Amino acid sequence: MDKKYDIALIGLAVMGENLVLNMAGCGFCVAVYNRTVSKVDQFLEKNKEYETIGGAHSVAELVAMLTTPRKIMLMVKAGQPVDDMIAELLPFLEQDDIIIDGGNSFFQDTRRRTAYLKEKGIRFIGTGVSGGEEGALKGPSMMPGGEQKAYQELAPIFTRIAAQVSGKACCSYVGPDGAGHYVKMVHNGIEYGDMQLISEAYYIMKTILGLSAEELHTVFSQWNQGELDSYLIEITRDIFTKQDEITGQPLVEVILDKAGQKGTGKWTSQSALDLGVPTPTITEAVFARCMSAYKDERVIASDLLTGPDKQYKGDKEKLIKAIHDALYASKICAYAQGFALLKAASTEYNWNLNFGEMALLWRGGCIIRARFLDRIQEAYAHDGELVNLMISPFFSKVLATAQDNWRLVVITCKELGIPTPAISASLDYYDSYRRKVLPANLIQAQRDYFGAHTYERTDRPGVFHTDWLK
Repeated sequence: MDKKYDIALIGLAVMGENLVLNMAGCGFCVAVYNRTVSKVDQFLEKNKEYETIGGAHSVAELVAMLTTPRKIMLMVKAGQPVDDMIAELLPFLEQDDIIIDGGNSFFQDTRRRTAYLKEKGIRFIGTGVSGGEEGALKGPSMMPGGEQKAYQELAPIFTRIAAQVSGKACCSYVGPDGAGHYVKMVHNGIEYGDMQLISEAYYIMKTILGLSAEELHTVFSQWNQGELDSYLIEITRDIFTKQDEITGQPLVEVILDKAGQKGTGKWTSQSALDLGVPTPTITEAVFARCMSAYKDERVIASDLLTGPDKQYKGDKEKLIKAIHDALYASKICAYAQGFALLKAASTEYNWNLNFGEMALLWRGGCIIRARFLDRIQEAYAHDGELVNLMISPFFSKVLATAQDNWRLVVITCKELGIPTPAISASLDYYDSYRRKVLPANLIQAQRDYFGAHTYERTDRPGVFHTDWLK
């Protein structure tokens, strides 16, 4: 009798390959397929010590290799390639088979695919997978959404291959249809903000204080021992130790300052606009990457546009401490914005997300894993209806303690002409949120003046309009 496999994976790029090796290493039998079938043979040859991995040269052969109900995971490029692969699979599938999309798909596409496949009796699980190549191999953070019963059938595999923190898998059911991919999208949005904030902290210390790569390594090493302990701070620490083999300079200094993006940060900002949720740290991080792409224009503008020509004459160690506090406070704002967006989406799409559980999912395996995720989980465990992380007791105290240094950093950078779009936006977010009154009353007056859009009053209920020209 032919051997039957527990799960199939389609798409043998690095993430797909590493997930297969992770599954096989955990004792599961995995069938693999790739549209360029030569990659299947190459992968099997390279990993022939794994007897639990089998290869297929066609979709029909792959499906026939699986136990029922079949579980097929797609690790292909988001967008049309996912739809194409689903269409290719459908003729060979049967009632209650499960397709898992483990790519960075747009959540609305996942919702559409879920409904489409449900009509055909096929169950669909949209799963966010975070952790990059290393996480895929050693244990990623996994955010599955879709039919809960289908996830329960996948759970023995997913919870085994996921990252483990304190004996708990960084994988659990998120919610219906597109919830898993939405949570992954917000994870990536926070990641955009976090990366931009760290890069601004680096830029301030390099530009204003003239710190060398060796000194920056020391600073980030120290930071990674305290409240800022996180994966991104850890890898930033390590980046400053890498020398360029050609020039002998620190490698980071010969990398062109043009940041790429694949769309998830933009999707997060677009969803925030759709739902009316302010996410300025995340959105400014997206815009900062857009600005970095204008390299040629910036080079020209650097000779034409003037700015301050001052030198920082303050205490070096004091400013480094201030940058630490500004970074910590701004990171809290980025997470607060992400969780506020998750809360709004949960209501809009009837997902009933468990926000404390989201924090636990991100404690290991993923890019934004950080020490204070435990504090986020505690905040939601204490108050499941918490509207914003900034007003939880722990985080409000941190922000109060950090804000003098936070303001010092922003003021210093403004005086010296150093751009800090994400740190500045974070402080504005904090200041706006804590203000009982904002200048939107004037905006409403303007709107009513030119467009009769009406307004509400502070002293009585109702909706009003004024003839401003009378």
